[in-house]
Amino acid sequence: MESFSSKSLALQAEKKLLSKMAGRSVAHLFIDETSSEVLDELYRVSKDYTHSRPQAQRVIKDLVKVAVKVAVLHRNGCFGPGELALATRFRQKLRQGAMTALSFGEVDFTFEAAVLAGLLTECRDVLLELVGHHLTPKSHSRIRHVFDHFSDPGLLTALYGPDFTQHLGKICDGLRKLLDEGKL
Repeated sequence: MESFSSKSLALQAEKKLLSKMAGRSVAHLFIDETSSEVLDELYRVSKDYTHSRPQAQRVIKDLVKVAVKVAVLHRNGCFGPGELALATRFRQKLRQGAMTALSFGEVDFTFEAAVLAGLLTECRDVLLELVGHHLTPKSHSRIRHVFDHFSDPGLLTALYGPDFTQHLGKICDGLRKLLDEGKL
């Protein structure tokens, strides 16, 4: 006899529906105001760096889709004890990355692209391990797309360069607020 689970079916429908709606309006429903401001600033950085509005929109849309799906999985208790340990490790790495980004932004001549890129790559790998059995290969490629885009040493070097000072300041302000509020 086939195994049928309405809970599993509802979870699949919720993930599918949310992934189809992952635009700016949905981001504001599921993501707090400060996070939304940081995402908007990351969009501007990406657009200015790549000189491609569609490419910048795609990376932020992928980021929102992944964040919403992981939140849905967590909220529905889909992660086992080992996976919850991975989730904690991911959060710690993400927090470490945010603190490192802040430090590089606040202390002149300390920026090292390889350090920040390495932290983002570690975050990507932990997240992929966490969602390995829960999300589709398409979602896995979205995770790779987002982290590979933002861990690009060229983008990071540009972000910490003179042309992106205003963007970096706003991103750092948002990260500081998220860290202070315990949301990151």
